[in-house]
Amino acid sequence: MKKTVVVGLSGGVDSSVAAVLLKEQGFNVIGLFMRNWDSSTNNDVLGNPELDDEICSQEKDYQDAEKVAEKIGIPIHRVDFIEEYWDNVFTYFLDEYKKGRTPNPDILCNKYIKFDAFIKYAKKFNADFIAMGHYARVAIVGKRPTMFRGIDDNKDQTYFLSQLNESQLAKTLFPIGHLTKKEVRDLAHKYDLPTKDKKDSTGICFIGERDFEKFLSNYLPSKKGNMVTLEGKVIRQHSGLMYYTIGQRKGLGIGGSSEYGNEPWFVIGKDLAKNELIIGQGFHHPTLYADSCLIDDVNLINHDEFDNKFVYTAKFRYRQADTEVTIKHVGDELLVTFLEDVRAVTPGQACVIYQDDRCLGGGFIKEVYKNKEKRKY
Repeated sequence: MKKTVVVGLSGGVDSSVAAVLLKEQGFNVIGLFMRNWDSSTNNDVLGNPELDDEICSQEKDYQDAEKVAEKIGIPIHRVDFIEEYWDNVFTYFLDEYKKGRTPNPDILCNKYIKFDAFIKYAKKFNADFIAMGHYARVAIVGKRPTMFRGIDDNKDQTYFLSQLNESQLAKTLFPIGHLTKKEVRDLAHKYDLPTKDKKDSTGICFIGERDFEKFLSNYLPSKKGNMVTLEGKVIRQHSGLMYYTIGQRKGLGIGGSSEYGNEPWFVIGKDLAKNELIIGQGFHHPTLYADSCLIDDVNLINHDEFDNKFVYTAKFRYRQADTEVTIKHVGDELLVTFLEDVRAVTPGQACVIYQDDRCLGGGFIKEVYKNKEKRKY
């Protein structure tokens, strides 16, 4: 008897290839398109071309998913997870910005929507598995489902999947995790899928291509303040601390001057109490570097303790090179110490821990240190 798998069809090339590969492998495949964001809840005025474009984009994605389902001969259904997304992802996104941190909502979307609400909904179809078009791999190691990086280093998405647990992984297939992006595109052309040449989506789904500051101001009041040097010299005003992240250069609006020269300025810290954005010159400004961080909301996939006789590495941003680390439990949190200083480690971002290609999980950066002194991030 065929096993049933419900695949998340997003209207993109990766999920399209995932679906066709599953059918080729003999599964009973059902497509499910998720709608996680309702643009009408945005405080933009209805009729705004930017809003219209976003609604059209969502509908276009669904139409593309329908075309793929028709092409490969599988049924497709549509489900709204708007309420779940708002409660578990978007409110977290806003709360983190209120704290002056830089959140990564895609990680929470995977944890609560794509691999939780989706799995529960898939039970309607008596599904044995769900599947997604993520670049990651799952294997059974010692009878426990374990996650490994995708073969394509440039596309590996385990960073965004680091909050998943064994129960979720046990029900999940990643049909393209063993492929490179080029191989996925080649397969899309081989099967003549309607999405074979579709451009990859980028950015946070509920913001898309729209202006970030404008979007965020619909939900959080901005409070202007001073941009200051470490010495307290006021350079100009910022438009709201929530709009800036550690290491940022673009958008500061500071040109060269006779007093400070032409070296570029970067965000090197935040003082929430004074509502000040601390800035400094130079990509390698020493204040941007740290040697350890404390992470909370820790999720260890199937690794209860760390034995530092092994080599562990960590990523503090997506696509960032791995950094060798040592790890120490501090209550429910983890102290992660870097063997080499790392630039722009930012509170709110995820710290994801690896042993070779195996993703061990991770948490969210709570505090950042240099020589045991807490950074003003």
